[in-house]
Amino acid sequence: MSSTLRRRFIAPAAAVGALSLVLAGCAADEPEAGGNGGNADCAAYEQYGQFEGETVEIYATIVDVEADNLVTSWADFEACTGIEIEYNGTQEAETQINVRAQAGDAPDLMIIPQPGLLQRLIADGYVVPAPDAVEANVDEFWSESWKGYGTVDGEFYAAPLMASVKGYVWYSPADFEENGYEIPATYDELIALTEQMTERNEGPYRPWCVGFGSGDATGWVGTDWVEDLVLRGAGPEAYDQWVAGELPFTSPEIQEAFDQVGEILLNPDFVNGGFGGVDSIVTTTFQDAGLAILDGNCSLHHQASFYEAQWGEGVEVAPDGDVWAFLTPPINEGDGAAVTGGGEFVAAFNDNEATGAVQAYLSSDTWANNRISLGGVISANKGLDPANAQSDLARQSIEILQGEDTVFRFDASDLMPAAVGTSSFWTGMVDWVGGASTEDVTSAIDATFPQ
Repeated sequence: MSSTLRRRFIAPAAAVGALSLVLAGCAADEPEAGGNGGNADCAAYEQYGQFEGETVEIYATIVDVEADNLVTSWADFEACTGIEIEYNGTQEAETQINVRAQAGDAPDLMIIPQPGLLQRLIADGYVVPAPDAVEANVDEFWSESWKGYGTVDGEFYAAPLMASVKGYVWYSPADFEENGYEIPATYDELIALTEQMTERNEGPYRPWCVGFGSGDATGWVGTDWVEDLVLRGAGPEAYDQWVAGELPFTSPEIQEAFDQVGEILLNPDFVNGGFGGVDSIVTTTFQDAGLAILDGNCSLHHQASFYEAQWGEGVEVAPDGDVWAFLTPPINEGDGAAVTGGGEFVAAFNDNEATGAVQAYLSSDTWANNRISLGGVISANKGLDPANAQSDLARQSIEILQGEDTVFRFDASDLMPAAVGTSSFWTGMVDWVGGASTEDVTSAIDATFPQ
């Protein structure tokens, strides 16, 4: 089911109020720019030009509240430029974009959640290179690695948009204080902490709660664990080689990462608090898994920053709240922050000036601050003020992404060919926790990598 939203459905006063952290408001004698909304201070939007009466469609998988927030985030841009942005959100967008493009009915812009899909659309000739203004924004506000994900054969096509930080370990601060637990500084210390926690094993309690369940995508949670350990253990160069298929899954570096993850996931003394043994990992959904912390049935849960939204109303996410999180620690103490994550990219299917203006705005620091101030998401845009984030975890995640010494790599399964990243790697993780050996699983995945 799709969700098509237009600017006129958003009350202007609400839009301006929501953006007040970033926009100063409007002078009393400012005309209503674009004739459809409001009293926005248009100084920040003059650079984009005037396009009275033009419409630009944005297509994406983002729906519901997040879609509403997107529409609000560009409300003042619309009012000041005269562009009406028609947002078309459907969870089927990743598959339907191929149908639309082949039929000559491509949207003006698409927010693409996977670099692999972006590259396929570029290879098929559907996506056009980004305008100079978009590339200038990316050069100013984003790291080289983020720009690289939107670049093919030296040509820049798509700017990053939002982001997530993966590899968080969620826990209860009260549980840690009551039992004298300390945040581990290395992965070995994480294992030692887990062993310490097994002293409490009784009834449903186990140190970790884990869920791989995600419908047709079951298993992706396990790939995140392995990716964390490949980046931290083998390093970013090996990680890049692995993604490119130059370092096979059967290589010692990747098998070691599997075995390090297996120290936790394959140990019945360590998992699966509140749900059962190792065999319950696959049947436990990723949405439900961490909630066992609230019941006292486990103490640790590995999941990305977006899991903050899963805790529910009344649960405080803060260093002294009901739940909080630390990053999966490095292999060696003193190693810099290394994080995996995800994000989206904005690609254009035509070179119309209005399309380019919207694409440029979405790559700007202005948009990033507008959207993040509404809550629920973060960005790696370096022009983003972390103070605009609506939670402690979001602010922490933004600071990690903006850190000069942070080594960031995009989720490997999203970068790998679909036959691997969203197929054999996922199913391989299911087989692995089901009892298949690391060697058998990694060999099977390698066999699916396109030659």
